[in-house]
Amino acid sequence: MSSLISCTAWVQRGIAARHPTKYNIDETELERVSALARIDLEDVRVELERASEAAKQMGRGAEGEEADDDGDGDGWEDVDESAEEGEDQMNVDMEPPKKKSPDDLSEYKLDDYDKDASTTTGPFSNIKGLTYYKDNEEDPYITLKEEDDEREELEVLPTDNMLVVAKTEDEISQLEIYVYDESQDNLYVHHDIMLPSFPLCLEWLDFPPYTSTSDADARGNYIAVGTFDPEIEIWSLDTIEALYPDALLGRPDESKAHVPVPLGTGKKKKKKTKARKTSAEYHVDAVLGLSWNRGHRNLLASASADRTVKLWDLSRELSSPAIRSFDVHKDKVQAIQWNPAEPTVLLTGSYDRTVRTFDSRAPGAGVGAVVGADVEALRWDPWESNCFYVSLENGLVLNFDARSLPSDIDAPSPARFTLSAHDGAVSALDVNPHIRGCIATGGTDKVVKVWNIHEEGGQREVSMVTSRDLGVGKVFSVTFSPDDPLTLAAAGSKAKLQVWEVGSNQGARRAFGPKLRAAGREVREKQGDGVVGVHEDDESDAGDDDE
Repeated sequence: MSSLISCTAWVQRGIAARHPTKYNIDETELERVSALARIDLEDVRVELERASEAAKQMGRGAEGEEADDDGDGDGWEDVDESAEEGEDQMNVDMEPPKKKSPDDLSEYKLDDYDKDASTTTGPFSNIKGLTYYKDNEEDPYITLKEEDDEREELEVLPTDNMLVVAKTEDEISQLEIYVYDESQDNLYVHHDIMLPSFPLCLEWLDFPPYTSTSDADARGNYIAVGTFDPEIEIWSLDTIEALYPDALLGRPDESKAHVPVPLGTGKKKKKKTKARKTSAEYHVDAVLGLSWNRGHRNLLASASADRTVKLWDLSRELSSPAIRSFDVHKDKVQAIQWNPAEPTVLLTGSYDRTVRTFDSRAPGAGVGAVVGADVEALRWDPWESNCFYVSLENGLVLNFDARSLPSDIDAPSPARFTLSAHDGAVSALDVNPHIRGCIATGGTDKVVKVWNIHEEGGQREVSMVTSRDLGVGKVFSVTFSPDDPLTLAAAGSKAKLQVWEVGSNQGARRAFGPKLRAAGREVREKQGDGVVGVHEDDESDAGDDDE
């Protein structure tokens, strides 16, 4: 599997905890993990013991003891032999020691115990072996300075953005959490989280998953992750070195998605596998899309390759099933989003080449459109609550008005306008939340483009403002910053993240300047090329793989 970044998500400034906490495994956490993974607590203990034994085999025990070379596990005989060998080397001119009586205490020199050559008086007169250090920085026993340094390194300032990246490299999947300091054009990795499977989608949310103390007004900093596994993991971004997610939506013990179901019988088995029987309570295939409801903060919607859409209530116990399941498509559901202006309305796009929008309370009364190609991404327009954009595999971007769509999917459903955006699939799409009529697209042609949709006097003009190859390979994710109107993040098949300050482009300032000034915001001119990335010492294009 080639290295790539499949998706990204911004975290608004001032949301992240200034000083993240470290993950702590105690009895309470063991019980929580046991309930989360639906395994016995004793099994968790056994796994930890096995990990400890494995560490000993590698040369270091769980208690910091050296592992025994002969594998008996105690290690005492080797230590004693080495000690005796050292004494023999230091006393080569002395006769071998005679066997002593158990009552012989002469070796301890108790008669000379009170005799001290030191002239020091006072409470510390009998303390030997103390080394004097001119300052605390040189004293190895003072560790507070290290904790202070680490605390400072991990600090997230209120002026910093977080960027969450779903990355797979050398068949290892993880979340990389970056900190972006716009004032200093500084982008660096803050911490990472290991994932069990290839990540496909991300969704940021501030609602804490169910705990015994959770309430409707609680706030947090969380990321929901959809992967090839049918479960949805929710992680706290304010906890570092975490081993287990804060919540797991789904039933890994029931879906058994890791067990293949072959087609046919007999000796010859086909490589394809049979579609699993769907369930109303959980997904049985990969989770392809996620959307958090900002109006009803406890609701999370998911789209899956099992052709269903699920609705989850985060305020319920972690073992609770999905509260609703919708069968509105005939093929894999690729993308999903709540309408920010109508918090009960969902928009979905599928590989059956259709888009659907419906009220989650009455899905049978929804409307839709045939788009002619597989759906790659979709977004509601925050400036026109009834309109949305859809990007397709054939390189087109369509704009629809949901009010004009038919309930009969076979009826004609023309788009308001069509944009031929890329040579190849338009794999990434986002709508600027700060500037009306500003959208960004990214494609498999490795180019990121920024578009201006200008309407005046009933006339609509769509034009490309600027485009750029940001060096991320095939573009899989383009997202606008929640704080800066002309800043976006892009990532793709080269497993690189780039932040593009579009305001550094003169054409972009000229196109969007009037709109920003009308909204009471200033156009800031950036120096340089406007691209901020993470510098890598051994960076090269030799490992590029866009397959």
